[in-house]
Amino acid sequence: MAAINDLISQIQDETLRNRIQEEVSKMAKQKKFGLVFEEHMPESTPLYDMPIKRGCNVMRRDSKDDKSIYVVLKVEGDTAVCVKPEQKDEAVTIELKDIVRVAEFGESIYPYLKPLDSVCNAPDSDLWHTLIEADNYHALQLLEYLYAGKVDCIYIDPPYNTGAKDWKYNNDYVDGNDAYRHSKWLSFMQRRLKLAKKLLNPSDSVLIVTIDEKEYLHLGCLLEEMFPEGNMQMISSVIKNGTSMRQYEFSRCNEYVFYLRFGDATISKEIPEIVSTDIPWRPLMRSGTGSNNFRPNRPNSFYPIFLDKACGNVHHIGDPLLPAETSRLSISVPDNLIAIWPLDSAGRERVWGASAETLRDYFKKGYAKVTHKGAKYSVQYITTGVINDIDTGKLSVTGKDSDGGIVGTYSEGKAQMPQNQWNIPSHNATTYGTNLLKDIVGNRFTFPKSLYAVHDCLKHSVREKKDALVIDFFSGSGPPLHAVNLLNAEDGGHRRCIMVTNNEVSADEAKMLKDKGYQPGDAEWEKLGIAHYVTWPRTVCSIEGHDVNGNPLKGDYLGSEPPMHMADGFKANAAFFKLGFLDPTAVSLGMRFSEMLPTLWLKTGAKGKCPELTGEQVPDMMILPENQFAVLINENTFADFAEKLAEHPEIQAVFLATDYEVNYQSIVKNLNVANAYQLYRDYLDHFRVNRGRN
Repeated sequence: MAAINDLISQIQDETLRNRIQEEVSKMAKQKKFGLVFEEHMPESTPLYDMPIKRGCNVMRRDSKDDKSIYVVLKVEGDTAVCVKPEQKDEAVTIELKDIVRVAEFGESIYPYLKPLDSVCNAPDSDLWHTLIEADNYHALQLLEYLYAGKVDCIYIDPPYNTGAKDWKYNNDYVDGNDAYRHSKWLSFMQRRLKLAKKLLNPSDSVLIVTIDEKEYLHLGCLLEEMFPEGNMQMISSVIKNGTSMRQYEFSRCNEYVFYLRFGDATISKEIPEIVSTDIPWRPLMRSGTGSNNFRPNRPNSFYPIFLDKACGNVHHIGDPLLPAETSRLSISVPDNLIAIWPLDSAGRERVWGASAETLRDYFKKGYAKVTHKGAKYSVQYITTGVINDIDTGKLSVTGKDSDGGIVGTYSEGKAQMPQNQWNIPSHNATTYGTNLLKDIVGNRFTFPKSLYAVHDCLKHSVREKKDALVIDFFSGSGPPLHAVNLLNAEDGGHRRCIMVTNNEVSADEAKMLKDKGYQPGDAEWEKLGIAHYVTWPRTVCSIEGHDVNGNPLKGDYLGSEPPMHMADGFKANAAFFKLGFLDPTAVSLGMRFSEMLPTLWLKTGAKGKCPELTGEQVPDMMILPENQFAVLINENTFADFAEKLAEHPEIQAVFLATDYEVNYQSIVKNLNVANAYQLYRDYLDHFRVNRGRN
């Protein structure tokens, strides 16, 4: 731009010069720097619960060969007459059992949560985790409605885009031979990260994304472009004892972890699990190239240490050799003694790290010692930090060694900042991912994360936040919820985890099911999907402490003191939902309140067991102190509602079903609650206003 501006400045005609400058400035603002990719739109979501009717979009259930979107012209008995939008004159007739209604990207959706199952191993606790079976893009739209700006940590393990044929959200988003594979993957990720950004607390939160070498460069650029306000670091993490052999390539044993910190978020220091018995000794002679490490600038720290020649013990500490010009050779050394000076290997006169007076005291207390190998002597000491550990009781002195230095034991490991290179045995994905998961649910999933790798990622992010909300929208086999439970058990935390995963089946199982005549959406097909077959069983089994066959889990969780037996499970609860879609007209008429109840429960923090309505009749009101929210459905019963609400100060949120803004404001004015929502309007307006979310 500098060269262009210079050329423009040479134009004599002022009017022309200004016009060209103006147009060039416009172009410069429009120019996109950084990561450039095609914003592909290949996505759609099957809506198995929605009826097929005239005007709706559908696609074939088995869409492997035909991924086209059709519009239904009419329904005739068990068939539908459909056309492709771009080929309106070429209608085709398809059996209803072979098609499914779909929601395309950018289409307004009105989601709800259909309860599928729950596990309660802590009936006295109000802490409930959540698993949502859904396409994660639409689940994120729902989560935005629920928790915009309230999430403490997002951990995701997205597809690595290797082209492997396995779970869709593991690797197989695009074909390995697709020339646009990187572009499609980036488009896929960008849409989801845009929504994720809205969830994170901008003043104090962390985003964690794992990836391998196939996309780490593109992902890093994308994250920097989308989150310029974040403080980003990349961790290299060893995940295998052996290596993945690839012909003509370096063997791979690691993957990468991107950490993005926002606002005041920090990385928690690491406290080693193993108690150290080693005293951290340091050389007394100062090193380094700075002038203060040499005699001329610190003459008071240049003095001899005299040793008994017979036994090697310290005889006495000499005084500083002053003035600085005085030769050390002028000091007479008795025949029975040896004099040690702070001299480096080049013979340069350096200085000691403590004054002569201080060193005399250190030798008396065992805080300094002299070691030697043959004729080579080394003077060592402990720092003031270690001495402070002794004074505060962190370091218990138990005696002295043969050189006169103290020995002792730390009551706990010293906290230290984690490094950006992780080579931790417990992060081995085979032992603590594949084998651990196999012991719980059997051989149902390939390449799961090590439980402890996920645990450590979260630990460094939310150790100090015992009420943190953690979300993972690429949950796979479900290690994040497992890890959150482990972290809570270790420190008494109350952290809550929400996981989202689709219900894709593996390639081998899909072939087997098709051979038997089943299609996606059929019960036999769905029960082998990842959400039903892997993620939820793991959640239930890890909480209750048994495998899928009911046998107690074997072994202990690593690093826990006292030992935590896997068979004991966790004092935790979890609910399992499937994301469905509501008709907005039915919602506005108040006809779908029962379906919306789990959404209200989540919006108010998922406190206590999710309430349910069993009958057809919707009550006038619901006062739910165990869930800490209330609902007024018939506004004519407001007086009774207000009276009952006053008896429960623990209720912090109310939902009011009224079509009229004036009535809503009047009701809110007469209620003493922290949060109030105009039930249906609040819900419908959110998804109507935010359609597409580009």
